[in-house]
Amino acid sequence: MKLFAFVLLLVLSTSAFAQESFDWPQWQGPDRNAISRERGLLQTWPEKGPPLAWKIKGIGSGMGGVAISKGRIYTSGDVGDASWVFALKESNGELIWKAKLGRSGEVGFSVTPSGPRGTPTVDGDRLYLMNQFGELVCFTTEGKEVWRTDFVKDHGAIVPTWGYAESVLVDGDNLICSPGAPNAALVALNKMTDKVIWRSEVPTRSSTNSGGPGGRRGGPRGPESGANYASIIAINFEGVRQYVQFTAKTLAGFSATNGKVLWQYDPVAANITCSTPIYQDGLVFGSSAYEGGGGAVKLSKEADGKIKATEVYFTNHMRNHHGGMIVVDGALYGAAGGNEGGFLVCLDFQTGQVLWRERQAPKGSLAMADGRLYLRAESGTMILIEPNREKYIERGRFEQPERTREQAWTHPVIANGKLYIRDQDLLLCYDVKKK
Repeated sequence: MKLFAFVLLLVLSTSAFAQESFDWPQWQGPDRNAISRERGLLQTWPEKGPPLAWKIKGIGSGMGGVAISKGRIYTSGDVGDASWVFALKESNGELIWKAKLGRSGEVGFSVTPSGPRGTPTVDGDRLYLMNQFGELVCFTTEGKEVWRTDFVKDHGAIVPTWGYAESVLVDGDNLICSPGAPNAALVALNKMTDKVIWRSEVPTRSSTNSGGPGGRRGGPRGPESGANYASIIAINFEGVRQYVQFTAKTLAGFSATNGKVLWQYDPVAANITCSTPIYQDGLVFGSSAYEGGGGAVKLSKEADGKIKATEVYFTNHMRNHHGGMIVVDGALYGAAGGNEGGFLVCLDFQTGQVLWRERQAPKGSLAMADGRLYLRAESGTMILIEPNREKYIERGRFEQPERTREQAWTHPVIANGKLYIRDQDLLLCYDVKKK
């Protein structure tokens, strides 16, 4: 009987391991750090890149990313006079269902294509997604609309210049998002009903952490309120759950209990801030291009219980535009530069010291899986990089076929042995599993 029980346990364990999935259910993956937990992927690409598994068209215009969950792919795009959310088969990209998200159209200047900018957030049997106009909708994973809210009509917000680009966060029973309204920088909604749990105040610009050496420190111009273009992360510090997010003028921590502003750090914010902040190894790091820069703060708890953010360093060498940043073994990788161009930079995460810069790796978007960085250049080129503090090590590259004329701003996604690349209406799926 003992032998039988042991064999049964071994079989069940082996079966569970074999069925383990490595989904990418939201913006920047399961942990919101752009790092997949998957192993067994190609460590070097063939000369022409990994094999193409399948490709599909018909998902409309837009820069929104893809979410992968339980055998399905979710994404969005503008088609005709509406923005849509699409559910596709993970195996071949075949359409399962589509549902209306909201209005379609351009936001901002004509250099920006129309369509949603965010990535769907999948939570159990529901998914949440917002379009460029701030229309936020909850669907079942079978495509039935559950509830919707409008940031402008329901929360008094103004659509930001380049449209809403946030990928909303589900945290426990609540959904956290950033309308950027005068009385609602952040809002917590009941994820099942859209009932407002709390609205946060808008942080005003601080005069205590905006001076000193290190670069431009005067802070962005423009109104105090307004949404920026980054997405929220949730962190725990000294027993306090909080949300870290960029507003129009600052990087701040908000209480998960009531939305109260706990701390803020101004120098890294700009009028256009797209990159999700990072919390790792005791530091909060944020970065923006244009008039911003990169900086790290260390959080501490004061005697009165308040949380203080103390600057550790500020640098102009990490002015991240849209492509995100990743920390690996104490090194921070990010493609610095705004519309003026840029290239991959590696910094010491604790000190901000530049370790190397590589012009052969142009500005783009980053993801990581199985010890390799996946860089998608704005031109559409895909590059595989081995992280190394001492030097740049490239392990393969290939050119995306059927390129549009739009900049390739949609971030790459790695899930269940596949690499996903979106270029507006086109979605490409590559097999990157080691054979």
